[in-house]
Amino acid sequence: MTTFSRRRSQRRRRMLFCAAVSAVLGVGLFLAGAPGLAPRPAPHTGRTADTSRDTGAATTAADPLGQDISGIQTHLRQDPRDAVALGTLGLDYVQQAKNTVDPTYYPKAEAVLRRSLELDPADNFTAMGGMAALEAARHHFGQALRWARRAVAVDPYSSSLYGTLADAYTQLGRYPDAADAVQTMVDLRPGSPSLSRASYVAELRGDTGTARTDMRRALQDSTGPADEAFAHYYLGELAFNNGDPTTELAEAQAGLRVAPGYTALWQARARAEAALGRTGAAITDLTRAVERVPQPEYVLQLGELYQSLGRTRDAGREYRVFRAEQKLFTDNGVALDSDAALFEADHGDARRALGIARQGLRSRPFLETYDALAWALHANGRDGEALTADDRALAQGTRNALFHYHRGMIEHALGDAAAARSDFTAALAINPHFSPLYAPSARAALAKWRSGGGGSGTVTVSADGTRG
Repeated sequence: MTTFSRRRSQRRRRMLFCAAVSAVLGVGLFLAGAPGLAPRPAPHTGRTADTSRDTGAATTAADPLGQDISGIQTHLRQDPRDAVALGTLGLDYVQQAKNTVDPTYYPKAEAVLRRSLELDPADNFTAMGGMAALEAARHHFGQALRWARRAVAVDPYSSSLYGTLADAYTQLGRYPDAADAVQTMVDLRPGSPSLSRASYVAELRGDTGTARTDMRRALQDSTGPADEAFAHYYLGELAFNNGDPTTELAEAQAGLRVAPGYTALWQARARAEAALGRTGAAITDLTRAVERVPQPEYVLQLGELYQSLGRTRDAGREYRVFRAEQKLFTDNGVALDSDAALFEADHGDARRALGIARQGLRSRPFLETYDALAWALHANGRDGEALTADDRALAQGTRNALFHYHRGMIEHALGDAAAARSDFTAALAINPHFSPLYAPSARAALAKWRSGGGGSGTVTVSADGTRG
């Protein structure tokens, strides 16, 4: 290939990559969150929706990504050796897994991305970036980092590729490297995707003021309703995580005005409503979110809200859905980590929780995984080890009420009532609504201590009294 032809090919690939990556690697921030897992059981039947249909058959007028997938598939039937089209299709499959909550797109994504790399192994940063996105979505962050580095080496001027690099560094606990990658991303292209990641860098180190400022800038630089909705969602999350559900409610409402179909905003509105005591509205909104996109986070949030209201049968139904989703995750190559470990520690099998947490730490040594490991160790009565793990979770200075609550419970189990009181106080000062199950427990424990009934006495930790 001549130098001119190679440059022309790279320009074409860069244009197509940027178009595909805007959804998958752009403001699709925090890849560790992964897509959802499974279709929701049909109401009253317990049956799951049919997901065996061919990918292209899912296309509807309301599904532009599905239309794009169908168009690329049609093109590839005519030109099956188009490496750029194959790479772009792989990126689209990764995003469609997130949109449809269907992890069976991951094997499809891997197949077309690897085919693209077979056809063009040297300069194919589209497929390399796609593999980085895929491995991050499957929580294989070491592999995601290797692919991101390869892609950046081919195209060191792509802001989006530095986003994949930053995401991998973050989830691997390499926070200074992540901050450097985000700064390069901002320098190359200051806009909503890069500013969103800059906000997260600040949030992780406990600088919520800078995090809020950067996210406001991301909102101002939004290029469409989806970007605006994304920014409103994370502005709301920043507010809620720092004890301000009223602002989260306002941000959710603002986002829904520009993007009524942005499901995460229904979940955010429900979280704010529950914190403000509007539990009926919260259940309605959260049920709507779960029915639209059954993200495990939403399913678990709904289950714990039901449990806090004493509706144990409804809670149990959601927990069964969550477990089924975890199986679909693993069946399609996704590594379980913090969410699954916390769920088992809180609602299931403590030994399984510890196994998941230890395995998760190998692929994702992120602060959330250290907190999950600490809580799983506590659930197994290994509180000395748990305290050491919790030190790692809080080492960045992140303001996280649940982390402090977990630490308080570990300290209480170790007989350090003064330290436990301090961490319960910190948890409630950061966010008095951090959990419908555990925030009331922390308040009750502090009230008991203030009334002189504390010491090393029992502290209830869950609404159903499963552990004390």
